[in-house]
Amino acid sequence: MLQKREDIRNVAIIAHVDHGKTTLVDELLKQSGVFRENQEVKERVMDSNDIERERGITILSKNTAVFYKNTKINIIDTPGHADFGGEVERVLKMVNGVILVVDAFEGPMPQTKFVLRKALELKLPVIVCVNKVDRPEARPEEVVDEVLELLLDLDADESLLDCPFVFASAKAGVASLDPKTPGTNMEPLFEAIINNIPAPEGDPEAGTQLLISTIDYNEYVGRIGVGKIDNGKVAVNQEVMIVNHHDPDKKKKVKISKLYEFDGLNKVEVKEATIGSIVAISGIADIRIGDTICSLENPEPIPFQKISEPTIAMTFVVNDSPLAGREGKFVTSRHLRERLFRELNTDVSLRVEETDSTDAFKVSGRGELHLSVLIENMRREGYEFAVSKAEVLYKTDENGKKLEPMELAYVDVPEEYSGTVIEKLSIRKGELKEMGHAGGGYTRLIFEIPSRGLIGYRGDFMTDTKGNGIMNTIFNGYGPYKGDIAYRSQGSLIAFESGESVTYGLFNAQERGVLFIGPGEQVYSGMIIGQSAKPEDIELNVCKKKQLTNTRSSAADEALRLSPPKILSLEQALDFIDTDELLEVTPENLRIRKKILDPILRKRAGFKK
Repeated sequence: MLQKREDIRNVAIIAHVDHGKTTLVDELLKQSGVFRENQEVKERVMDSNDIERERGITILSKNTAVFYKNTKINIIDTPGHADFGGEVERVLKMVNGVILVVDAFEGPMPQTKFVLRKALELKLPVIVCVNKVDRPEARPEEVVDEVLELLLDLDADESLLDCPFVFASAKAGVASLDPKTPGTNMEPLFEAIINNIPAPEGDPEAGTQLLISTIDYNEYVGRIGVGKIDNGKVAVNQEVMIVNHHDPDKKKKVKISKLYEFDGLNKVEVKEATIGSIVAISGIADIRIGDTICSLENPEPIPFQKISEPTIAMTFVVNDSPLAGREGKFVTSRHLRERLFRELNTDVSLRVEETDSTDAFKVSGRGELHLSVLIENMRREGYEFAVSKAEVLYKTDENGKKLEPMELAYVDVPEEYSGTVIEKLSIRKGELKEMGHAGGGYTRLIFEIPSRGLIGYRGDFMTDTKGNGIMNTIFNGYGPYKGDIAYRSQGSLIAFESGESVTYGLFNAQERGVLFIGPGEQVYSGMIIGQSAKPEDIELNVCKKKQLTNTRSSAADEALRLSPPKILSLEQALDFIDTDELLEVTPENLRIRKKILDPILRKRAGFKK
């Protein structure tokens, strides 16, 4: 018999990038008394890994729980970037409702639409939280209308159009039900959760059913499965069966060795848990997302949607440059293979395939950001390797025609730069679908563009808009192949010999383009030291010292002035490299190089093309 657990609410916080999800969770934790009075609390306490903290983005969804009055509220903080959309799709299976956070100035953005559509497909009730109402340019009333329009566009159920709106400033820790009167604390939001998010229901007497929605990984206990108990109960030492909706042959008998519930930011060990609880289970070696843990008597898998396919791929290869093995701790193909396959433990949207060469692996993901975060993590852990330029994954239709992944790009730029952006995106096969005002002197442009047209564009975009443009993209299915795109109009400056760069050599080289290195750096033949001002590659000797003569002239010893080199970040370097180049990644340096280092062999390969 179905029963409701009135003392629990399970809710996910969904929103576009930077609309304040993680800060909102911080405040809910603070005001529910999770932290002691005198405890020092970091900002965005949920963003636990270094890259999340540095970039101010959430990459992995996180679980936490707070108590309000006598109700336990399990909260899941989800990522906002489209590249991590796979995370959002899964965690929505654990909750009974969502809080949609929308910026009071920006209004609904492309990712708001994406995450809201996923919630509506699962028929989840929505609470809309209009955040940042204390921004000087906030326009909460208009944003409410825009959210309602979005719900109509997505064919939402009529009952959802009466969804509650809460106006908050997560930073100030206040919320109210009226945009004109500021609140004093977060109580209106807590009340909205209790009153509008249904309590989880299930049959406590039935056989156990628990769908694993996320996987955590811990060095000591291995994989930890997290999910919500739909039916029955789970207890320590209970024998259960693991089955999977998409893999009917999977049937494995296991024993539950440890069971945890969430309390604040901690996992607390419990002996047993029943319907509606979100629990973590450790001790099952190869537990995967989408597995259902069932009782032995009636193993019935819970259906879940398939994870979105990757659209972009890179080749990760063992570093074989002349400077290989000097800076990294893990440099062999065995290390690389082990680390990439370990990443599959927690990242569902990633694919890793072996290639014809034992030293190279094809890694596919949801976007450039997705793969660059993996590269940055590996680099910090002491790995040394090289990666190729990102390439999109093509498909063919039933008539044998080539299809490629397409994106919708929403671009907000100051009016004076819109012409440049339209021109650049048109060259990259972008098609302008809509153009309108976005307020504050900004123009909003909506393009349909092949995913490969956006590879390497972010750097140009920031330069062209003087850092004032905002670009958001979202996957828009596969479309017919649009033809060749020239990624780069300028060639590379290539080092001609190995050694240490010298001011005299660099001084002569800087007239040829923009340098990426300064004096006193190790270089090798075939390494790229800058961007040429011309379309073709130029080879230069930057290790060349000045020949000394025994005659002295008044101007001979004047100091040579070098322009400061352009130091590329990881994303800029990935954007810059061309299809015949590799990015060498070590814990200390990023170097760009030609795939073929020998200049004679490189020329031969060029002629064959």
